Amino acid sequence: MGTDESGKGDYFGPLVIAGVYADADTKKKLKEIGAADSKTLSDAKIRKLAEEITKVCRYSLVTIGNKRYNQMYDEIKNLNKLLAWGHARVIENMLEVVDCSNALSDQFGSPELIKNALLSKGRKINLSQRHRAEENVVVAAASILARNEYVKAMDKLSEEYGMEFPKGGSSMVVEAAREFVLSHGKEKLANVAKLHFVITGKL
Repeated sequence: MGTDESGKGDYFGPLVIAGVYADADTKKKLKEIGAADSKTLSDAKIRKLAEEITKVCRYSLVTIGNKRYNQMYDEIKNLNKLLAWGHARVIENMLEVVDCSNALSDQFGSPELIKNALLSKGRKINLSQRHRAEENVVVAAASILARNEYVKAMDKLSEEYGMEFPKGGSSMVVEAAREFVLSHGKEKLANVAKLHFVITGKL
């Protein structure tokens, strides 16, 4: 099983965590369809690959929308703990449908964070974390599903509020945030943005 997240470094949009389970045969299929780290792929390619991955793999998605994300961050005050909670939920969800003894995720903070966030069932799993885990084809597949779900959520936000929400945390994002506040008010920002980012202080 591999897990990865999308939206962590983006001011706008949710945090999405995905988990993918693959046995030896499925790993071969993932390599054949070209599953790779989502950061190296276009949105169009991600959408196409996500369709293929969901056909051949068991998977789980946990989307933490902005309102919930901001509430959780206010309580936890630590992004790595929030990430660990999301990865742990995905692992727990996967263990409901597959019998799996190993899970791999990208390294963020202490490896103990995910272990501590797991419930009793998940604590039996052999959990590994490493930098650049996306080089593993199963983690790469999880990164694609997470990014695809994030992009879909961003499209919905754009439709709902009638404006483009840039990804990342650049000066374009600051301008879009100012435009949003002018049009919808600062109190609505919690519905579309991660308020603990320094960008909020620039508005």
